[in-house]
Amino acid sequence: MKTITYKKLLIAFISLSSWIVVSSQQYPDSLLRYLEIAAKKNPGVLQKYSEYQAALQKIPQVGSLPDPELSAGVFLSPMELVSGNQVADLRLMQMFPWFGVLKYAKDEMSLMAKAKFELFRDAKLQVFYDVQRTWYELYKVQKDISISEKNIEILKLIERLALVRFKSASLENSPASSQSTTTSSVSSSSNSTGSSGMQTMAAGQSRTGSSGSNQSSSMQTGTMGSSSGGSGLADIYRIQIESGDLENNIALLKNQQNSIIAKFNTYLNRSVTSPVHINENITRDSLEFSLTIVSDSMLAHNPMLGMLDFEKQSLEAREKMVTRMGYPMVGLGLNYSIISKSSTAMGTPDMNGKDMIMPMVVFTLPIYRKKYTAMQNEAELMKTATSENYQSTANSLQAEYYQAILLYQDAQRRIKLYENQFQLASKSLDLMLKSFSTSTSGLTDVLRVRQQTLDYELRQVEAVADFNTAIAWLKRLMAYSQIQ
Repeated sequence: MKTITYKKLLIAFISLSSWIVVSSQQYPDSLLRYLEIAAKKNPGVLQKYSEYQAALQKIPQVGSLPDPELSAGVFLSPMELVSGNQVADLRLMQMFPWFGVLKYAKDEMSLMAKAKFELFRDAKLQVFYDVQRTWYELYKVQKDISISEKNIEILKLIERLALVRFKSASLENSPASSQSTTTSSVSSSSNSTGSSGMQTMAAGQSRTGSSGSNQSSSMQTGTMGSSSGGSGLADIYRIQIESGDLENNIALLKNQQNSIIAKFNTYLNRSVTSPVHINENITRDSLEFSLTIVSDSMLAHNPMLGMLDFEKQSLEAREKMVTRMGYPMVGLGLNYSIISKSSTAMGTPDMNGKDMIMPMVVFTLPIYRKKYTAMQNEAELMKTATSENYQSTANSLQAEYYQAILLYQDAQRRIKLYENQFQLASKSLDLMLKSFSTSTSGLTDVLRVRQQTLDYELRQVEAVADFNTAIAWLKRLMAYSQIQ
C-alpha cells in the first residue's frame, strides 16, 4: 500500500512540475519578472550601486592615521662626538590628529555613503516606475490595435449588409420588373373594355390619361430606384473609407508599438527588438493603503528626502571635524643615532661607540586661523543649503502627490463611467445592426454608434491603464516596491 501511495505522489509531483514548466514556457515574462530584470541589469541602477560601493571605501581612508615618517641621514665624514663618531641618524615620527578628528571624519563618510545608498534606492524605484508606466503604454497601444482590427471586422459585416441592400434595391427597380407591371395593367384594361362592349371617345381619352399616368408613375419609380441604388453605392464607399482610415491607424499604432518596445527594452538593458509579453487583459491594481498613509509614508521614507537628511548629518559631522582640526596635532617619534668607536674619544670608555636613542614629541601650531574659520563657515552654509533643498524637495513631492491623486481619482471615475457607456453602446450597436439589415435604419446612425462603441471600449482600456499607472506613481512616491 505504501508503494502505491508513493507512486501516486510521484506521478502527481511530475504532473505538477510539467504543468509549471509548460506555463512558464507559454508565459515566460510578466510585469513582475520585468521588474526583477530591471533591478539586476539596468545600467542606471548599477551605476548608483557602484557609486555607493565606492563611497564605502572612503570610510577607512579618512579613519586612518597619517602615514608615519621615516628619515635617514648618513654623514659622509663621521661627526666627532665626545663618546665616538656619529655615522648616521635615523628618525621615525607619527603624527596624531586632535581627539575626535578621525571619528568625525569617519562619521562624515559613513553618512555620505548612506546618502549614496538612498540615491541608489531612488534610481531603482524610478526604473520600476518607468518600466510599469511604459508597460501600460504598450498595453494601451496593443489594445487599440486589437479594437481597431475588431472594428474592421464589424465594418466588413456592415459592408456585406449594405451590399445586400444595394443588390435588393437594384433587382426591385430593374426594367424587366417595370415592363411586367405595365403589361399586367394593359391586360387588365383591355379585359375591362371588352366586357363593356362599347368604345367611346371619352373612354379613349380616359385610357390616354391613364396611360400617361402609368408612364409618369413608371418614370418616377425608375428615378427613385436609381436614387436608392446611388445611395446604397455611396454607403459602400463610406464603409470602405472608414476601413481604410482604420487600417492606416493600425499601421501607425504598430510603428508606435515598436518604438515603445524599444524604450521598454532599454530599461532592461537588452536588445531593443526583444519581444515583450503583454497580458490580453489587465485587472485593476489595488493601492493597499489609504491616501493619508501614502502622504505620511512619502515624507518619512522617500529616498530623496532620506538622502538630503543624511547629507545634512554628514555636514554636521564635518563641522565638528573642522573645529577640531583647528587644534594642534601631536607627533611622537624616535631618533636613533649610530655612533662608531673613536680612538680619540674623551670620557668614560663604556660610552665610546654606544648608539644614542632619543624620544621626540612634536606639536603643530595652527596659528593661521582664517582657513579654519572659512572651513567652518563653508560647512555651516552647506547645512543651510541642504535644509532649503530638503524643504524644496518636500514641496515638490507634495505637488507630485496631488498630481498622482488627481490621476488616480480621475481614472477611477472614468473606469465606472466607460464600463457603463460601453455596455450601453454595445447593446445599441447590436440593435442598429439588426435594424440596418432590415432596412429600417441608415448607415450614418450605424457608423456613429459603432464609433461610440469603439471610443468607449478604448477609453475603458486607457482608464484601467491610467489607474494602474497612478497606483505605481503613488507607490514610487512612498518608496514601496515588491522587488527589493
